[in-house]
Amino acid sequence: VSKMGARVARLFRDFNLENRVHREIGKAKPEVAPRHLTHIDSVQSTEVTEINDAIHKRNDPLLGLLKSVYVESKDPTEDYLLDWHPTLFQYKQRRPLKFNLPGDPYGIVELTDVPKGKLSIAEALKALNNHKNAPQTWTLDKVAQEYSLDLKDTKALLEHFIPFEVKIIPPKTKEDSKQIKDT
Repeated sequence: VSKMGARVARLFRDFNLENRVHREIGKAKPEVAPRHLTHIDSVQSTEVTEINDAIHKRNDPLLGLLKSVYVESKDPTEDYLLDWHPTLFQYKQRRPLKFNLPGDPYGIVELTDVPKGKLSIAEALKALNNHKNAPQTWTLDKVAQEYSLDLKDTKALLEHFIPFEVKIIPPKTKEDSKQIKDT
């Protein structure tokens, strides 16, 4: 049914197509809208050319003043930048690792040092485990000092991150398990 509908639609669309095309081509074209009339006064046009000439003309006194200017540029010292923006060079200072996993874990290249104020994953787990096992020995201040961390960051680390706790549940013995007895 849909093929028949498409055929009927094509018949009406293509009916007398050639005559309709010739009729459209033979129609007179609409006239183009007239351009906006612009009138430039001769006085105004001379001013424009004078300004263009003045812009492109070489001005020797100004060129001499420009040549007398000397600019010397130096990179700011690191101390100045630290005073201005203390976190800018925070990551340039590095410290050796306190703890590292043995071998080549997960195919990651073995690290030898980390930026101050940062921890490797192994160090973070070790610090969290030490604090969990002996909170009197591994206090907030000691962990911060040991790993060169800010007190605020260390407090957030010890409060919000808990190391994994593995609990081994012993298997049930035969007495505990219920079995169906044969009668």
